[in-house]
Amino acid sequence: MTGEEPFIAAVKPLVDAMGAELLPPDGAGPEDVVLAWEGVDVVAVRLPQLADSLDHILAAMERRQGRPLADLDRKAKQEVVRSLEARGAFAVRHGVETVASALGVSRFTVYNYLNREKGV
Repeated sequence: MTGEEPFIAAVKPLVDAMGAELLPPDGAGPEDVVLAWEGVDVVAVRLPQLADSLDHILAAMERRQGRPLADLDRKAKQEVVRSLEARGAFAVRHGVETVASALGVSRFTVYNYLNREKGV
């Protein structure tokens, strides 16, 4: 065994958490990241588009909460918005709309949560 399989097993949880995809290194495109182990290309990682990442992050948050984000109380929704703001979610095109839809609130409400956090 060359160590490739344990390396892939070690990085897979991170790749999954990012919503990325593992590929053979010879299938990598110019935007993919090739990971090497002991000087040998082992696997390539295809990163998701930013909008897809936001959907993936929201789905992961729902799984952690054990229920739809729209079912959370106001304080928990504010925590979700604070967490997403820290991760740069609102720099993504239509980020506010995507988050508002997931939380079952209006865009205006999301902006209020953001402004409250900034002390505006």
